[in-house]
Amino acid sequence: MTAKTETIEVDADTAALLKARAEERGVSVATVVAELVPAEDDGTSVTEMDRRWAAVESGEPTIPHEEVRAWLQTWGTPDFKPWSKR
Repeated sequence: MTAKTETIEVDADTAALLKARAEERGVSVATVVAELVPAEDDGTSVTEMDRRWAAVESGEPTIPHEEVRAWLQTWGTPDFKPWSKR
């Protein structure tokens, strides 16, 4: 059975990047693109991002840049801990 296909336009740089990623992984560009989108997006991810951004804009406290920076610098080291366990 043949799947129905659609054509989606992207700029040349994006197309080249998608093709390179697909080639590196030995999969099709369609597979790479499909993996970028959740199988079932009920809108909660975008809704949650909107809620968090509204909180930032309203002045609710955020995590200081230096704290995030220090945590990021532990990535790939024996000192790394998940954010929730830092």
